[in-house]
Amino acid sequence: MRAAVWHGLRDIRVETKEVPKVSSNQVKVKVAWAGICGSDLHEYTTGPVTLPADNPDPLTGVQAPLTMGHEFSGVVEEVGQDVSDIKVGDKVAINPLIISGNHEDPLVDMFNGFGFVGLNSDGGFADFVVVDDKHAIKLPDAMSLENGALVEPAAVSVQAIKESGLQFGEKVAVFGVGPIGLLTIIAAKAAGAKEIFAFDLSETRLAKAKEVGATHAINSGEKNPVEYVHSIYPVGVDRTFEVAGVAPTFNQAISVTRPRGVMTIVSIFEKPVEFNPMQLTASGVRIASSLAYEPDVFKTTVELIGTGQLDVSPVITDRIELEEIVDKGFESLINDKSQAKILVKLSGEN
Repeated sequence: MRAAVWHGLRDIRVETKEVPKVSSNQVKVKVAWAGICGSDLHEYTTGPVTLPADNPDPLTGVQAPLTMGHEFSGVVEEVGQDVSDIKVGDKVAINPLIISGNHEDPLVDMFNGFGFVGLNSDGGFADFVVVDDKHAIKLPDAMSLENGALVEPAAVSVQAIKESGLQFGEKVAVFGVGPIGLLTIIAAKAAGAKEIFAFDLSETRLAKAKEVGATHAINSGEKNPVEYVHSIYPVGVDRTFEVAGVAPTFNQAISVTRPRGVMTIVSIFEKPVEFNPMQLTASGVRIASSLAYEPDVFKTTVELIGTGQLDVSPVITDRIELEEIVDKGFESLINDKSQAKILVKLSGEN
C-alpha cells in the first residue's frame, strides 16, 4: 500500500509499505480522505514535536519513521474476532487520541500523557490503517466521508467552546482564522454567539471567516484589534480564542476580553511568549486551555455535523493526491495563506 512516511525535518516520503494485520480487537479501515493538520505542519517544519524520533513512544511502542495523518475517515474493510460494535462496510471517522486509560476522567488522563494515531503510531496518510476498535467512530449513513475527515479538527473547536464556558448571546473574538480558527467560528455560532470578531492577516481567510459566521472580519495588520474591539465594546467581549500561536495575538486576546471573561488557548506555540500577569490580575480575565477533546465531545461532533448543525465543508480549500502531499500539501500550507483545510485523497470514496 501507499503511505506518506515522516523520516525527519522536511522529509516526508510516499513509500510502499505492507498492509498491516488485524488483531482480535482491531479494525482495518480503507482510508477515503485525510486532512493535513497544523500539528502535522509543525512536525514537518520544526519537528519532531510529538513524533517519537529518538525513542519508542511510551504509549504505543512505535518509533519514527512512521506514517502521518490523524484527521481521516474511511470504510471498515476487516474486523477482529472480538469486535462487536463495528462491522465491515461501516463508514467511520477515526478518533486518534491515545491515552493510557488509567484515570476515570479522560481529560485528566489525557494530561497525564497522550498521543495520536498518525503522530505516535501509523496514521491515515495511507491506503489502509489498522486501529483499535475504540478509535473507529461510526458515521451516519448520509454523512459524507469528506466531512468525516473534518470531525477531528471540528472536535478540537467544539471542545474549546466547551472549555471557554460560552453562553448563548455572548460576544466572541477569534485570533487566527486558519482551519481551527474557522471551525471555532462555526462552533461558536452554533453555540449561540451573538457577535464574532475574526482577526487575521490574510484577506482570503478573513473572507472565509465572514462566510462561515464572523460578524466582523478585521485585518490585524491594518487595524489594531484591541482598539477596534474597544471602540465597539469598551469593556471587551465575553470570550476570546487564541488560535494563531504567537505572542502578539496572545496578548491582544487577553486585552480584548472583558473583566471576568475567558481567553481560551487553542493553538500550538512553537516558541515561548512573554506577557505581564498584571493583565490578568488587574482585569480578572481568566485563561483556559484546550488540547484535544473528550470521547463524548468527539461523538457529539459527529452528530452535529451529521445533522447539519455544524457545516464544516466550507473550510475545505483543496483536494490533492497522496503523491502530491509535500508540494501541494505541506509546502502549499506554508506558502499560501489562502489555504485552510487541504484534504488528501486516498480512495476518494464519499
